[in-house]
Amino acid sequence: MLANTKKLFIEVGSFQQNKFGNSVCGDSVLMHKSIEENRTIAVVSDGLGSGVKANVLSTMTASMALNFRIRREPIVRTAKIIMDTLPIDSVRNISYATFTIIDIESDGNAKFVEYDNPQLLMIRDGSIHELKKEEFRISRDETQKDSNDRMIMLSDIDLQKEDRLICFSDGVTQSGIGNMEMPFGWGSGVNDFIVETLKEDPYISARELSRKIVKQSEFNDIFKPKDDTSCVVLYVREPRKLLICTGPPFKEDNDKYLAEIVKNYKGKKIVCGGTTSKIVSRELNLEIEVDLKDVVSSIPPVSRMKGIDLVTEGIITLGSLSEILERELPYNIDQKGADWDIYRMILDADVIDIVAGTKINIAHQDPTLPVELEIRRNVVKKLAQLLEKQYMKSVNLKFI
Repeated sequence: MLANTKKLFIEVGSFQQNKFGNSVCGDSVLMHKSIEENRTIAVVSDGLGSGVKANVLSTMTASMALNFRIRREPIVRTAKIIMDTLPIDSVRNISYATFTIIDIESDGNAKFVEYDNPQLLMIRDGSIHELKKEEFRISRDETQKDSNDRMIMLSDIDLQKEDRLICFSDGVTQSGIGNMEMPFGWGSGVNDFIVETLKEDPYISARELSRKIVKQSEFNDIFKPKDDTSCVVLYVREPRKLLICTGPPFKEDNDKYLAEIVKNYKGKKIVCGGTTSKIVSRELNLEIEVDLKDVVSSIPPVSRMKGIDLVTEGIITLGSLSEILERELPYNIDQKGADWDIYRMILDADVIDIVAGTKINIAHQDPTLPVELEIRRNVVKKLAQLLEKQYMKSVNLKFI
């Protein structure tokens, strides 16, 4: 069990790819992280077929599953309500949506429910760990036209540090079907792919591993996916910390205090703002060098400072970062610019500490500047909210 939850973190990453030619994904992935309970819930649902109809059915299924688990409804009761609600396809005699529910408590105890999705995988010590699963028969509501029973699989396990849980839709296992190399699809070949990927990069992030699995599935289908493809990865490990320091302190007497925070921080460090970087440079006796290699017209260039992972301009860069964070996860995250550099570092971090100075910058009060250029306090508050709600990061915000 996770004896000290403060030293361990559950990173959640996901990636999806629509069926070729479709603008809507028929799979749904929903995730919820409760900071207060240190509890993580993830749901993957695959709607029958593809397109809008499949999306509606999978979204309904995933939403029900997530909301019931948040309220701690019994797992079997949750599954029964979902299955009683979903109709049955009259031709194929199967439910209109599958689902997998992963619920991890603060003590590391994890409960899983699987219904007709590919088998949930658990990686421990670099290899596939066989989960003990209990079959449970769910009797459908007698009012349904088809009252055949349905089988769900239940698992219960105590997670350990460096465990990974991997869940995907059948777009992964059935990718490549009909090809000479894999006439029956990728199938269990995905297991070998995951194990080999972890051998090459034992500390790969959940986000990157989920992306690699979906991208390989797309490759199997010669870049024309025959089905919607989704993957969710949960990775239990030590938290990766990131410091974002922006703005000079309200009192100049605190300049040294700000520099000490940066110097002693155990994790990656970003300094945002010309005045802020000058304070750190002066107090720590570090030189600043402007990097003009990858200049983006709308964003000021980054600078270099020994011991600091990234030095950028302040309010314009953070405002652009906020806009990026408000979107859904972009398909291409390898774009240039200081805002994208910060974005990539945020994705790979678990605990984000934001230290914001509250001294008023006269330049920000210029009435000729665009309205969207909000003062620093509002920008960092917005960033903290986005990171907690949409990206499930643990955020500590400190004003000085």
